[in-house]
Amino acid sequence: MAEEEGAVIELRQRKKPKSSENKESAKEEKINDTPIPERAPKYVLFQRFAKIFIGCLAAVTSGMMYALYLSAYHERRFWFSNRQELEREITFQGDSAIYYSYYKDMLKAPSFERGVYELTHNNKTVSLKTINAVQQMSLYPELIASVLYQATGSNEIIEPVYFYIGIVFGLQGIYVTALFVTSWLMSGTWLAGMLTVAWFIINRVDTTRIEYSIPLRENWALPYFACQVAALTGYLKSNLNTYGERFCYLLMSASTYTFMMMWEYSHYLLFLQAISLFLLDSFSLEQSDKVHEVYKIYIFSLFLGYLLQFENSALLVSPLLSLVVALMLAKCLQVKKGTFIAKIMKVINFYLVCTLTVTLNIIMKMFVPHKEHGHMLKFLEVKFGLNMTKNFTMNWLLCQESLQAPSRAFFLRLTQSSVLPFYTLVLIICFFSMLQVIFRRINGKSLKETVTLEDGRIGERPEIIYHVIHTILLGSLAMVIEGLKYLWTPYVCMLAAFGVCSPELWMTLFKWLRLRTVHPVLLALILSMAVPTIIGLSLWKEFFPRLMTELTELQEFYDPDTVELMTWIKRQAPVAAVFAGSPQLMGAIKLCTGWMVTSLPLYNDDDLLKRNENIYQIYSKRSAEDIYKILTSYKTNYLIVEDAICNEVGTTRGCRVKDLLDIANGHVVCEEGDKLTYSKYGRFCHEVKINYSPYVNYFTRVYWNRSYFVYKINTVISFQS
Repeated sequence: MAEEEGAVIELRQRKKPKSSENKESAKEEKINDTPIPERAPKYVLFQRFAKIFIGCLAAVTSGMMYALYLSAYHERRFWFSNRQELEREITFQGDSAIYYSYYKDMLKAPSFERGVYELTHNNKTVSLKTINAVQQMSLYPELIASVLYQATGSNEIIEPVYFYIGIVFGLQGIYVTALFVTSWLMSGTWLAGMLTVAWFIINRVDTTRIEYSIPLRENWALPYFACQVAALTGYLKSNLNTYGERFCYLLMSASTYTFMMMWEYSHYLLFLQAISLFLLDSFSLEQSDKVHEVYKIYIFSLFLGYLLQFENSALLVSPLLSLVVALMLAKCLQVKKGTFIAKIMKVINFYLVCTLTVTLNIIMKMFVPHKEHGHMLKFLEVKFGLNMTKNFTMNWLLCQESLQAPSRAFFLRLTQSSVLPFYTLVLIICFFSMLQVIFRRINGKSLKETVTLEDGRIGERPEIIYHVIHTILLGSLAMVIEGLKYLWTPYVCMLAAFGVCSPELWMTLFKWLRLRTVHPVLLALILSMAVPTIIGLSLWKEFFPRLMTELTELQEFYDPDTVELMTWIKRQAPVAAVFAGSPQLMGAIKLCTGWMVTSLPLYNDDDLLKRNENIYQIYSKRSAEDIYKILTSYKTNYLIVEDAICNEVGTTRGCRVKDLLDIANGHVVCEEGDKLTYSKYGRFCHEVKINYSPYVNYFTRVYWNRSYFVYKINTVISFQS
C-alpha cells in the first residue's frame, strides 16, 4: 500500500514539477518522449522551396523594378541626361542642395582624410561661422557615396551625379523589398508582398518624398529602418528556428545602427518602436528575453553612434536611452508569473518605467552638455494652442505645409486607391483580437503555444500586435503633422496587404460572426486569395495606364533665370564674396557656385534660424540703414532680392514671408488689443529697386533679370541728396 502511494506521489510530481530542476527534467522527459517526426516527403520539401524561391524572386524583382521606375521617371521629369551640369544641380533645391554640395566637395578633396577634415572644420560655407558639417548635417551618406565612387573606379564610367542618385534609387528598391518581406512574413504568402508594392507605388506621393528631394536624410535612412522592421517581425515570430532567429538578430543589429547613423531624428522613431515593444512585453504577449535582447541592440547602437558621431550629446539625452535604461532597471523587479502579486507588480512596473524614464531624461539633461532645440518645444506649444507667439521663425514653421495637419486630399487619395478602407478594417480586427488576448491574460489564462487557423486568434501572434501598436502610434503623429505621413503611409500599405491576404484574419472575423452556413476555414482560404486578386486587377486596370503615361511624357524643367544668376556669379563675383538672400536660394548658390553664404536652409541650429530671420528682413518695412547694418554684421558683399517673395501672393492668409515679418515687427495689428508700431519706411525689397537716396547710398544694383535683383553692398557710403 505504501509503495502504491509513493508511486502516485512520484507520478504527480512528474506531472507538475515545482522546482527549476524538476522543470528542466520535465522538459528533457518531454523531449525524449516526443516521437521523432518522420521526414517530410520530397514533394512537400520541393513545394516549400518553390514557394520561398518564387517569393524571394518576386521581392527582389519588385525592388529592382521600382528603382528602375524611379530612374526612368526622374529622367523624363527633368530631361536629366540632356542637361548641362549647372541645370542638373539646380534640380536639387533647399537643403538637398547643401547635402549634394558636400558630396562634390569630398570628390574634389585631394584625399579622403583631407576631405573629412575640411568638412568637420568647415569655414567656407557660412560666413563668420566654423561648423562640423558631418555632425550637424549627418553627412555620412555623402562620405560613403564619395568613397564608393572613387574606390570602385566609377569616376571613369559614370558621372558623379548619376552615381549619387543611383545609390538613393537603389536604396528605395531595398525599401520596397523590405516592405514586401515584412508583409510576406506576417501573412505567409508573397501575394501580400506584391499587393504592398502596388499600393506603395500608386500612393508614392504620400509614401515617399524621393520625387521632390532625392538627397534628403530620410531617403537614405528609411530603407534601413524598413529592413530593421522586417528583421524584427521575423525575430518576434513564435515558430522561428534557431538559425532564422540568429539571422534576424544580426540583420536587426546592423540595420538599427546604420539607421541611427544616417538620420539625426532616427532615435525618436526608435523610441516609438521601443514603446511598442514595452507594451507588447507588459501584457506578456511575447517572451521578455526576446524583447530585452532588442533593448540591448538599442543600447549598443546609441553607444557606438555617440562615439562615431563626434560624441553626439543628442543621443545621450534622447528619450530612447532613458526608456531603455528604465526598462532594464525595472526588469530586476519582475515577479514570478501567474500569481496575484505578479499582476499587481505589472501595474507597478508600468508606472515605474514611465516615472524612471522621465526622471532619467531630466537628470541626463542636467549633467550632459547639449544643445536643446528650444524652438521645437516652442513650436509644439504653439501648434497645440498652449501658447501664442509673434515670433517670425515659429509662425513661419507653422505655415509650412509639411508641419500642418493632413489635408482632405491626403485621405481622399488613400481612399481612391482602396488602401485606407482595407487598412481600417484590418486594424480594427487585429486591435479587438489583441484586446481579447489581453483580457485572457488578465484573467490568468495562458496563451496557446501554437495557434492554428481554426482558432481564429490572430491577436495571439506577437509580431502582429507589435505592428498594430506601432502603426497606431505613427498614425496618431501623422494626424497632427502631415510631414510624418511618410513614416506611417508605407506601413498602412503593408498592414492592409497583410490583412486581406491572411486567412487567419478572415478566420478571426468569421469566429466573431459565428459563421455556420459555409465552412469558415475553407471560406477564409478562398477570400485570402480572391480578395487580393480582385484588388490587384482593379488597381492594374485603373492605375497602370497612369504610371505608363508618366514614363512616356516628357516634362521639361525650365528655370533660365536661376541658370543666368548662377552663371553671372561664377563669372563676375569675386571668389571671396559672401552672398545673402533667402535660405533656399543660398543652398543653390553653395552647390552651383561654391561661394560663401550668410545662411542655410537648415532648421536644427538656433544660430542659423536667427540668421535666416535677420536676412529675411529685406522683405520687411525697415530702413536702408537697418538692413545695411544687418548685412554688414555678417560680412555680406552681395544681396539677392527675389521677386517671387517680394511680390508673393499667398493662398494661406498671413503665411506670406512679408506678412509674418510685419507681424513680428509690429507693423500690422494681428489680434485685438495689439499695439501698432507705425513704420515710416516702405517695404525694403520694393524701395531698393527705385534707386533713390538713401538706398543707392548703401546698395548698388549690379545684375538683374525677371526673378532676381543683385545688389552690391557699398563699403564706402556716399550720401546723395
